[in-house]
Amino acid sequence: MSADGIEPAKRRTSEIETADVIVIGSGPGGAVSATELACAGHAVLMVEEGAHVPIAQMPHFSRDEMLFKYRNAGVSVAMGGSKLAWVEGRCVGGGSEVNRGLYHRTPDYILDDWRRSFGVDDLDLAGMTPHFEACEQVALVEYVAGRPSEMSQMLHRGASANGWHAIETPRLFHYRGDGSGERQSMSATFVPRFLAAGGRLSPSTRIDRLRRANGMWIAEGSRADASGTRRPVSFRAPVVIVACGAVQTPALLRRSGLTRNIGNSLRFHPMVKVVAEFDHEVNRPGDSDPVHQIKEFEPRFGMGCSISNPAMLGMALAGREDAWSLIAERWRSMGIYYVQSGVGTASVRNMPGFRDPFVRIRFAQEELRVLAEGLARLAQALFAAGALRVHPCVTGYPTLHSPADIARLPELLAAADGALTSVHVFSSCPMGEDERRCAADSFGRVHGAEGLYIGDASLLCTPTMVNPQGTVMAVAHRNAQAMMAHRFH
Repeated sequence: MSADGIEPAKRRTSEIETADVIVIGSGPGGAVSATELACAGHAVLMVEEGAHVPIAQMPHFSRDEMLFKYRNAGVSVAMGGSKLAWVEGRCVGGGSEVNRGLYHRTPDYILDDWRRSFGVDDLDLAGMTPHFEACEQVALVEYVAGRPSEMSQMLHRGASANGWHAIETPRLFHYRGDGSGERQSMSATFVPRFLAAGGRLSPSTRIDRLRRANGMWIAEGSRADASGTRRPVSFRAPVVIVACGAVQTPALLRRSGLTRNIGNSLRFHPMVKVVAEFDHEVNRPGDSDPVHQIKEFEPRFGMGCSISNPAMLGMALAGREDAWSLIAERWRSMGIYYVQSGVGTASVRNMPGFRDPFVRIRFAQEELRVLAEGLARLAQALFAAGALRVHPCVTGYPTLHSPADIARLPELLAAADGALTSVHVFSSCPMGEDERRCAADSFGRVHGAEGLYIGDASLLCTPTMVNPQGTVMAVAHRNAQAMMAHRFH
């Protein structure tokens, strides 16, 4: 068996499929791009490395979901002096299938910075608004029906007690009157629309490299059949949109010999978590997902709350010897909260003999100071909300029993053990007209590569400081519209 999983005996002539456009990846960027092009009458083939699993088939945040919908079962690590663990979706719909769908439009100050610092043309909030609105008509964005969960309310109370600005965040979710409803993931919204428009979907298909021949792009890889056997495949089109995610997109491009400003500027929203204990139940079975966020300190850092079932609490408190006994006794009175920032820069490189790329992350001391300050502010908010104890999820950090204990926290975050996590990954191939730092132009075309585009979070020039899916979708919609206006007419 070779490194790509194909038995030597199976290495016969590849199947060859053709299209007007090949979209590699079916997450928020890929699905929106593919749908716009298919609905305009173009022959579009969307390729996805993971399986096509209906969103209702597996419980959200379950073991099965992690095994079947996440890359590496949810365990990917960026190495460095301070390690960071992050998660990627690997299924039809990508990250939209596994995230909570908290939704924001891009802050105007972020768009202004991209325009000034990266030379992104025609980018402002007024111009982006129609693209946000178009996406929101397909994937619905709604506030929680009724009262948000008590765990969510506690964060809001802590912010109010300190005089800080906090909001209830809407979600990509369609609520019913009883508070239940359907997540508005790509597999439930844009992908069905894509298929209805005549688009073709090829799941369980990994693209290993791209090459250019006779004015066409050829995508070479392998596809798994129902038995799991992988066979070589090739796809051919004059236009390719690479939308594999901010780690896999630069990895594919670099394997294909494209390296200029690609994979050098990967960014995350590094997150530090705490578990807070209260004197009453805040975490009840059947509660809606927590939706409050503290915005007072953005863009320096922001705060929010996480899914806090017993399994998640166990992971958060894994460094404590008494974690499971504490959870068994107290979990309904406990919640997971986080602080996140946009600090740190990482690189993406392919390594001989390895299927996944190597990601190396670097933090300056001042960046670790920002996270430490955010952790202290988060504890301040939780004590103001009535927390009895706050457990920082960093090995060696003390449990805090009162606001006075916050002063015991280090001034620089000590996170060499991997306490940093992230669910937001972007900026590895930034867009813009400044070719000294940008991999693609203002509308996603790779500099110096005719017919090759990037269509995912890789394009976002810097961290968005808000949940980025809305930005990814709107930028993909904008760029697909621009492609059709300039290339196909």
